[in-house]
Amino acid sequence: MTVSASGPVSGEEPTGGCAPSLTTPLMERDQVERIARVLKAIADPTRLQLLHLIQTAPGGEACVCNLTERLALRQPTISHHLKTMATAGLLRREKRGTRVWYSVDRDGMEAVQDILQSPVGAPS
Repeated sequence: MTVSASGPVSGEEPTGGCAPSLTTPLMERDQVERIARVLKAIADPTRLQLLHLIQTAPGGEACVCNLTERLALRQPTISHHLKTMATAGLLRREKRGTRVWYSVDRDGMEAVQDILQSPVGAPS
C-alpha cells in the first residue's frame, strides 16, 4: 500500500486548517436531556421486549403480572423498567384495584419517531 503526500483535494482546507465554523444554533440543554432520557429508556433489551409485548397485547395494554410471566423476571425488575419508560413518556400507567396496567403513550412514541427521522434538534 502506497501513501502519497499530495496536497489538499480541491475545495478542502490546507492541512492544519479547520472546517468552516458551525453556525447552527446550539440545542437547549433541557431539550437534549429530555431526548437523552427517552433514548436511554428504550436503549435496553428488556425494555424493548416490554414495549413490544405491550404494543402487541390484546387491547394494547398489559398487566405487570402478565409481563413477569412472559419474561421470566421478578416483579420488581419489571416494575422498574416500566416506571423508567412511563417517566420518559413512552407508557401510560393505570391502576385497577391492586393491579397496574400499561399501554403505549402514542404521543411519546411519535416523539421517538420524530427524533429518529430528523437531525437532533431540527424543527420537524
